[in-house]
Amino acid sequence: MDYEARFEQAVASVRDEGRYRVFANLERIAGRFPHAINHGAGKRDVVVWCSNDYLGQSQNPLVVEAGVKALQVMGAGSGGTRNISGTHRLHGELEAELADLHGKEAALVFTSGYVSNSATLSTLGKILPDALIFTDELNHASMIEGIRFSRCEKRIFRHNDLEHLETLLKYAEPERPKIIAFESVYSMDGDIAPIAAICDLADKYGAMTYLDEVHAVGLYGLRGGGISERDGVAGRLTVIEGTLAKAFGCMGGYIAGSSALVDAIRSHASGFIFTSSQPPATMAAALASVRYLKAHHELRIKHQERAAELKKRLARAGLPVMESETHIVPLLVGCPVKAKQVTDMLMEEHGIYVQPINFPTVPRGTERLRLTPTPFHDDCLMDDFMKAIVDVWRKIGLDREYRQAA
Repeated sequence: MDYEARFEQAVASVRDEGRYRVFANLERIAGRFPHAINHGAGKRDVVVWCSNDYLGQSQNPLVVEAGVKALQVMGAGSGGTRNISGTHRLHGELEAELADLHGKEAALVFTSGYVSNSATLSTLGKILPDALIFTDELNHASMIEGIRFSRCEKRIFRHNDLEHLETLLKYAEPERPKIIAFESVYSMDGDIAPIAAICDLADKYGAMTYLDEVHAVGLYGLRGGGISERDGVAGRLTVIEGTLAKAFGCMGGYIAGSSALVDAIRSHASGFIFTSSQPPATMAAALASVRYLKAHHELRIKHQERAAELKKRLARAGLPVMESETHIVPLLVGCPVKAKQVTDMLMEEHGIYVQPINFPTVPRGTERLRLTPTPFHDDCLMDDFMKAIVDVWRKIGLDREYRQAA
C-alpha cells in the first residue's frame, strides 16, 4: 500500500469540500486581552472574537501571578502520574474548591475536559453492569467517545426533547442501571438544556444524571457554578463535569459528585491513572481563577450584557444572527467556502480574527461564525467589528436573512 498517497487523499477530500482548516499563527499579548499578534503574514495586531477564554481570566494579573509563583517555587513539571509522584497539594486544594463550587462532596481533576468526559463516562459504563446510557444527539465528541468506550448499550434522544427521552426511558428494563448524559449549554447553537425536567425523568425512572457544564462553569450562577447553580438544581445531579480551560482561562477538566463516585472513577479510570498530572503552575493559576470568579459576579453580568449588545447590533444590521439564549453568538453563513472567505477577509482587511465553524462540528449547510464577545470587547471594538462584518458580507454577497432550514 502507498501509505503517503492515502494520507494525501484524506487531506484532499477535506480540501475539496472547502473545509480544510488553517491555524492562525497568533501570539496573545498579556495585559491587552482580547488583542493578539498575527505572525502569519508579518506581525500585525488583531482582535480575537472567537476565544473560549470567555472572561479573559487567562490574563487576569492575579491568575498569572499565581501561576508564575508556583512555577518558581515548585518547578515546571508535576513529576508523573497522580498515582506515582504527580500529586501535590495544589491538586487537593483545587479539587476542594471545585467540589464546593458545585455543592458536591468531592471532585477530581483531569488533564482536559475532553479526557474528563471520555474517561468518566467510559468508566461508569464499566462499573455499572449492563448499564444503558441515554445521550442527547448534540452531545460533544468527548461524551460520544466515552460512551463508545464504555461498550454500553446506548439510546440517542432528540436534542432537548423530553418527550422522546421519556419514551426511551419508559421502554427500558426497570432494573437496569441508567445514565442520562447531556450538556447545559450547547456550544455551537448556544441553547440550554431543561435540566430540572431531565432530573424529574431521572427520578421517575431510576436513572443517574451526567451533566457537562464546560460552556457554563464560571459564567452562570452567583458563584459561577453553571446553569445548574443558576437554576438551583445542582444538588439533583449525580455528576457535574466542567473545564478549567474556558471561563477559568487555564487548562484541565474535572468532575464533581459524591465521595464514593469520585473515588471509584479515581481508582478505575485509565484516562486518569495512566497520564501525567497537571503541573503546579497550571493548577495554581486555575485555583486562583476559580476563587476569583466565585467572588466577582459583576464580570458575569458584564459578559451577558456584551453578548446581548452584539446580538442586537447584528440583528439591527440585518445579518443572519442565529437565535441563542446564552453568551454564544452564532452568525449563519451556510457554506464552508464562503465561511472561510469571510474569516480570511476579516483577518486580512480588518485585523479581526474569527475562525469558521464547519462540518463535522456543525451539520453541513449550517456553517457559521461563532462569536464570543467578552467583558473586554468594549463599544469601540464592537463598532469596528460591525463595520468590518457589514463590509465583508456585502463584498461576498451573502444572504442577510437567517433561515432555520439552511
